[in-house]
Amino acid sequence: MRDASINLRAHVEQRDLIDQAARLLGKNRSDFMLDAACEKAQGVMLDQVFFTLKAQDFQHFSELLDAPVKHNPSLERLLATKAPWESH
Repeated sequence: MRDASINLRAHVEQRDLIDQAARLLGKNRSDFMLDAACEKAQGVMLDQVFFTLKAQDFQHFSELLDAPVKHNPSLERLLATKAPWESH
C-alpha cells in the first residue's frame, strides 16, 4: 500500500497526454507517472556512478588508477586538516 503522497499541478494538455499514454499501456495515471518518474530517477542516479568506455580508453583509465600517486603537498595539507566538526 502506498503511504506517501506526491502532488503536482499540470497543464490540461500535459495531463491529457499522460492519460493517453497511460491508457495505451493499460495503466492508470498514478502508476504511469510513478513508473516514468522512477525510471528517470534511476537513470539520473546511474549517470552519477556508471559510465562506459571503449576498451582502449578503459585500459588507459585503469593504468591511471594503478599508477603510483604523485607527491602533492596541497592535497596532503588538505587531508591533514581537521574538518570543522572534528576540531572540538
